[in-house]
Amino acid sequence: MKDLETIQGSRIYGRRQAKPLKENSAARLNEYLPKYSIKPGKSGFVELSKLFDHNPTEYWLEIGFGKGEHLVEQAKANPTIGLIGCEPFINGVSGLIDQMVRDNVTNIRIFKDDARLLMDALPDQSISRSFILFPDPWPKKRHHKRRVVNPGNLAALSRILKKNAELRIGTDHHDYCRWILARLMENADFEWKSEHPDNWHIRPDDWPPTRYEQKALKAGRKSTYMTFIKKAYN
Repeated sequence: MKDLETIQGSRIYGRRQAKPLKENSAARLNEYLPKYSIKPGKSGFVELSKLFDHNPTEYWLEIGFGKGEHLVEQAKANPTIGLIGCEPFINGVSGLIDQMVRDNVTNIRIFKDDARLLMDALPDQSISRSFILFPDPWPKKRHHKRRVVNPGNLAALSRILKKNAELRIGTDHHDYCRWILARLMENADFEWKSEHPDNWHIRPDDWPPTRYEQKALKAGRKSTYMTFIKKAYN
């Protein structure tokens, strides 16, 4: 297997912590994270059926959820779904838990580490929808290898996504948008779902906004919303 297809070649970079947490948030994190945290079993694999208190009709995965606004809104709108969020940034995890407790959301589970570690531990064709929303564009050329959309991570996603599953990707960075389209269009496992160029700039009604998107809009940057379908023949 090529290095790009391994965790060493496709790890997902991100901050671990910024400013110290407020006392109440730190207390909630310590209380609730053990309950909602995902840890692979002794086999090294994740048994999805054992993660949730209910029996989810589908499992959805968000890679890098920021502070969790999109994840929480999806969980509230889709109570029968089991949502999984990956985020190494402890302040973001804390923000998600604050919202989950406030809104009494219980159908989210959290992986507080590199998302690629979780993807490699998930069963084949187990995820019905995945989200990569406004990831760090790593604009400097020497850092392009850190971009989450790369051949290795797409191969991992292809393995765990069900046939006809959706992969939703949003960005406000023009160069990264071109990069994403190039990587997905050259991957035979995915098909771009777009009927007209204007579709790229219209966020679907069932795609809740994120704080990063709102920040981009305030700065005058136009966002792009892309949906790819995992082809059924694989």
